[in-house]
Amino acid sequence: MSLLMILLRGVAALLCAGAGGIAVAAALYFLGERTHWSDARWDSAGIAPDAGSEREAIVQVYAARAWGWRGIFGMHTWIVFKEEGAPAFDRYDVVGFGVSRGAHAVRHNRHSPDGYWAGNPPQLIGEVRGERAARAIPRLRAAIAAYPHPDRYTVWPGPNSNTFTAHLLRHAGGLGIELPPLAVGKDYIADGGFYASTPSGTGYQFSVRGLFGMAVAADEGLELHLLGLTFGADILRPALKLPGIGRIGFP
Repeated sequence: MSLLMILLRGVAALLCAGAGGIAVAAALYFLGERTHWSDARWDSAGIAPDAGSEREAIVQVYAARAWGWRGIFGMHTWIVFKEEGAPAFDRYDVVGFGVSRGAHAVRHNRHSPDGYWAGNPPQLIGEVRGERAARAIPRLRAAIAAYPHPDRYTVWPGPNSNTFTAHLLRHAGGLGIELPPLAVGKDYIADGGFYASTPSGTGYQFSVRGLFGMAVAADEGLELHLLGLTFGADILRPALKLPGIGRIGFP
């Protein structure tokens, strides 16, 4: 069997696996109960620590399935942090609501730090505490202020909410927080160009406007990006990454 044939069969297997993952996610969406975003839950899920009683600096990253049919393919991510002794968290994320009418895409404290996203429960993707978080917070604030697309939102391939979160993590000094494979838009490099560190800071990636590319990193493992979707394998925490499903293996 020629090398070309092996490659073609490998690509075909990836596409079939991706189509299967999306089909499963679509079935779950259409079989589930659907609520209009205005009637959905946005309140706290009770995950974030009490800022008033936790004196140390904290940085956390959350993710939840996107609202409506978009949740078949992707998740919405955001970042929250508090300085040492601060009485409350600051939450930053990018949303598309109102951007076409002149609203800023970057929103500050629009919802609670660990709020449901249009009824979808949030997941704590990663966190750092103490001195490491304290060093990262000024970098995060600078990255927020310098975000290249503060008034722009494009669902696919970006820049979107995941582009923003990935941008902050890349500039935070290597927090080791990996964004989920369903965070479509994470591979759109906000600073431009074709090369960047991965969001975790443990490797590097090549990307063409978030549409095509690949990543190699200790945390992300090996990822192939096709049309904004992630196919991959995590080596250190054995798992496969497929569109629609996300990780299959160790969390």
